[in-house]
This record gives sequence, structure tokens and C-alpha cells, in this order.
Amino acid sequence: MEVSFGGASAEAAYAHVRSLLVPAILNHSVRVWLLADHLARREGIDAPERESLAVACQFHDVGTAHQHDGPQRFEVEGADAASAFLSRHRWPAPLIKGVWEAIALHTSPGIAERMGRLPRLVRVGVRADFGATELIGTDDEDRLASALALFPRLNIESVLGEAVVAQALRCPGKAPSSSWPGGLLAAHLANPEHSGVNPAF
Repeated sequence: MEVSFGGASAEAAYAHVRSLLVPAILNHSVRVWLLADHLARREGIDAPERESLAVACQFHDVGTAHQHDGPQRFEVEGADAASAFLSRHRWPAPLIKGVWEAIALHTSPGIAERMGRLPRLVRVGVRADFGATELIGTDDEDRLASALALFPRLNIESVLGEAVVAQALRCPGKAPSSSWPGGLLAAHLANPEHSGVNPAF
């Protein structure tokens, strides 16, 4: 079974993030897209927005990569990286803005869901991959399960939490106290032996 990301830019995005992300986070990013795309197709998403969704999902954690470990929160670093990538591919500014917002807001409960379909779908895809399976429904469940199985979890809960905490320890400004990275950092500082925090969303 092959996975198609729905467009030349989305396929190029996958090749790009595959060169940057550790396997657990890469697989998680693809699973988030599979879950979000599953919902999007039920909603009748059109081709340009579907490709935007694919790029946003693939880049949503690219801020954890060494190459994008800048001074900003990892969500914003990832959003900026996606914007630069799409600019090189000559995407129109409104589509780039939508992808940026979806990535930057994916750890912001109650906000992402109200900022339009793209931010909502990325956030729902992330939540679904971390256990909120009631969000997905049961139609075409076997096909979705088969696609997800191609990208094993590889202990993503610990790997992602550790990556975000490691960046925050080097640069505390990346983890404001009211943010999701800030919560992970606080949990680590309270109990350093448990740095692989389950990234509850």
C-alpha cells in the first residue's frame, strides 16, 4: 500500500522533512496527516487545501529538528520553515499563511479549532494520533488502520517530549510558562528522571 500526499509540493515536503526528522517524529507527522486527511475528505476538502494540509502536517514538528532549533518556540520555528519551503515552491501568500497558522497553533487548544479548517484539522490529527480516537469515526477504518500501520509509533510519546525539553533546557525562551513546551519543561524540572513526558494535548 502506497501513501500519496496529494501533490508535487507535498511530495517534495515529505522528502525534505524526511531528511531532517528522527524516525519517530517523521512517522508521527505522516500519521497526523493520514488522520487529518481522513477527516478532511469526509468534509469535501478541495485539492489545493488538501495539499496545504499535507504540508502543514509534515512540517508541524520540524521545529524539533537540529536545523530549525532557533530561539522561538518549536511550533513557530516549524511554521517559519514551512513558509520558507513553500515560498521556494512559489505558493501564493494566502496559502502559505494558512499553513503557517496551522503549524504555529497546533498545540493551542481552543484557538486552533476556531481559526479555520486547516488549523483545526492539523490539531485534530495530532490529538487523534495521541489517543483521541473518538474524533475519527469508523468509516473506512480498515484502510486507515492499514495506512497508519506503515508508520510505527517508535515510542513517539517519549521521543517528542524529550526533543522539546532538550531544546528548552538549552534555550528557556523556547518554552514560555503558559505554553505546551513550558508545561513539558516544568514537568521535567520537577522530575528530571521522567523527561519523556507523554505529550498530552
